[in-house]
Amino acid sequence: MEYGQVCLRRGEEQDVRAGGLWIFDNEIDWVDELCRDGDVVEVLDARGNFLAWGFFNAASRITVRLLTRDPNAVIDEAFFRTRLERAWAYRKSLGFSNACRVVFGDSDGLPGLTVDKFGDYLSFQIVSLGMERWKQTVVDCLAELFQPKGIYERDDVPVREKEGLPQITGCVYGDVPERVEILEHDARMLVDIPHGQKTGHFLDQQENRGRIRPYCPGRTVLDLCSHTGGFAIHAALYGASAVEAVDVSAEALEMLRQNAARNGVADRITTTGANVFDLVKDYAHRGRRFGTVICDPPAFAKNKRALDAAYRGYKELNLRCMHLVEPGGFLVTCSCSQFMTPELFTEMLRDAAADSGRTVRLIETLMQSRDHPASLHTDQSWYLKGCILNVE
Repeated sequence: MEYGQVCLRRGEEQDVRAGGLWIFDNEIDWVDELCRDGDVVEVLDARGNFLAWGFFNAASRITVRLLTRDPNAVIDEAFFRTRLERAWAYRKSLGFSNACRVVFGDSDGLPGLTVDKFGDYLSFQIVSLGMERWKQTVVDCLAELFQPKGIYERDDVPVREKEGLPQITGCVYGDVPERVEILEHDARMLVDIPHGQKTGHFLDQQENRGRIRPYCPGRTVLDLCSHTGGFAIHAALYGASAVEAVDVSAEALEMLRQNAARNGVADRITTTGANVFDLVKDYAHRGRRFGTVICDPPAFAKNKRALDAAYRGYKELNLRCMHLVEPGGFLVTCSCSQFMTPELFTEMLRDAAADSGRTVRLIETLMQSRDHPASLHTDQSWYLKGCILNVE
């Protein structure tokens, strides 16, 4: 089979050789007539030397998403099966089994593909045209590898439109019920695969939810942006005397209450439907205090242009949260904005701590769960960062 070729501008090959996984349109010198959107192409340096194989899409700013640097690689069904098997073997080696992210896109050598496991069911999402061409192969391999009861497609994200792809959802294998129960540490959690946020559940915080255990016994806990209760349920199971879970979504709070009942902690969890910015401002004004405050908001910076405003938003929210922590208590705070780097996040917390007038100490740093391995060569894959702070 003859492949199309993409030649980079002089000097642009350095990033690829250093491990970079994306090639942008402004880094390309020429593209030959064999290149078709969605096809696998051969990437060359300015001297015509082989660099990598990747998915091509001229309609996207990310013109090539790299698959492999092996010049002898054959991109076929066996290639994708091997990558999926390797990804699952990695998760199993770390002890993941019931619920986890099985495939984390570029970090697993499968650009544009996300696969999550929820018990006996799988949920996947594709955001690249090249991977879309191999969708049926991926589904077939997943069915063979996991023998699941059902596989659900959650391709309902706007980013697909940048690749010229429509937004679609639906069950593509077996049957998937409206609710699936998973086990996360000691918590039994309901997951809405067809309608829940992302692919059904925020698995990236799974290990961090386990790490709040020491900061809960006997304390009152405020869980902001609680969604379906991942942190709130764990806080109650870990001995919190009372937990207030806050979210703007009535549907999420209803599932949170169901999760609380399943885990026998409904008597210690109350839910509040509110905008967290308004609530923390009101609570701080009223002098409310909590032993532990958990702040896990959605991404404030969707792009670099929004970063300055996002910084101010994160600072305001975290400043208010620091005011809400009783002396000697703890603040568990996170950001899932990829443009809010760990360094910038730490700087923001320093600014907030300085304005709070309180002594704030760093106890632990957090990142996404190990089933979401971050490539050192792509900043966007290390998107979740957090800190556990002691506030005096």
